[in-house]
Amino acid sequence: MAAPWYWASAGKTITGFMTGIAQQEGFLSIDDPTATYLGTGWTSCLPGEELAITIENQLAMTSGLDDGVPDPTCTTSNCLECLASPGTRWAYHNAPYTLLDQVIEEATATSLNNYTTQKLKTPTGMTGTFLPVENNNVFFSNARSMARFGLLMLNNGNWDENQIMTDTNYFNQMVTSSQSLNEAYGYLWWLNGTETFMLPGLQTVFNGQLFNNAPEDTYAAMGKDGQFLNVIPSESMVWIRMGEDPSNLPVPFLLNDQIWNFINDLECELSNSDFTQNSLLLSPNPVQDTFTIKGKKELIKIEIFNSQTQLMDTLPASGLEVQFSIASFDSGFYYLKVYFADGKSIVRKIIKK
Repeated sequence: MAAPWYWASAGKTITGFMTGIAQQEGFLSIDDPTATYLGTGWTSCLPGEELAITIENQLAMTSGLDDGVPDPTCTTSNCLECLASPGTRWAYHNAPYTLLDQVIEEATATSLNNYTTQKLKTPTGMTGTFLPVENNNVFFSNARSMARFGLLMLNNGNWDENQIMTDTNYFNQMVTSSQSLNEAYGYLWWLNGTETFMLPGLQTVFNGQLFNNAPEDTYAAMGKDGQFLNVIPSESMVWIRMGEDPSNLPVPFLLNDQIWNFINDLECELSNSDFTQNSLLLSPNPVQDTFTIKGKKELIKIEIFNSQTQLMDTLPASGLEVQFSIASFDSGFYYLKVYFADGKSIVRKIIKK
């Protein structure tokens, strides 16, 4: 697909990335009240209620603003009514998210498109632009650019040895649970492998993970009509989908999982398929405390490195299976280097919740 196509809500992840870049450069802090950049009266809430809403609440969809108003995409103050205290209610609400664009623009004193071009598109070779569509600000690009963004995420914000996002804490926060209300939501990214999840438009908490057919460490950008970007660190894999979808759902989760059915039928190595002689099964991944490493050849040693490739721990091993505890580690990405008795080794990523 060469012609520009809309990302729909999948484009939220670009805004989330650019918020992190703005914080990295000292233009803002996600702990700042949104009113610092939008001014007082940006909502119809009482002054104290409004001041309690932070940029992080916008990123995590926990602003407490009422998504049940007649038009939840409306960003004028009369449409933004306080329903709950920030951080106490999760709701997929477009308006507070859309206003992040203005926050970035006020903080950086440039347009979102200019800032995205300077800090993201030019370094990675991405193309595309944010365009107004009704009350929304929607990113349009070709498929290759979406794939490039996925590869940037897969490589922890690094592009061709250029570390574009140096704020590793923020990067890890984007792709791990941002709050306990909806475990399957980071900073505008959807997360697999959690014990529970919530869906847009509902206040129901469902048991299980978002995508039953996908590896547990999958995280995804998802938008209307099936605009999907899936990143799977454990498989060093990115896949995207752009196009139409007849369901017309705001975020068609089922379609994303159905695509995983087809991917799992491909003749290649994935977490849900049988692993080969040189492969490993890591379970669970993401991990809260202890995980199991299982191979088809004898294991002799495991090393774990942080995202900066600093050695954190070494564990002797024997046999085909070993357990490793990282309960004391901070949340984020880690690398495992597993050594086999035949002298070979393999590296895998793991996520600590």
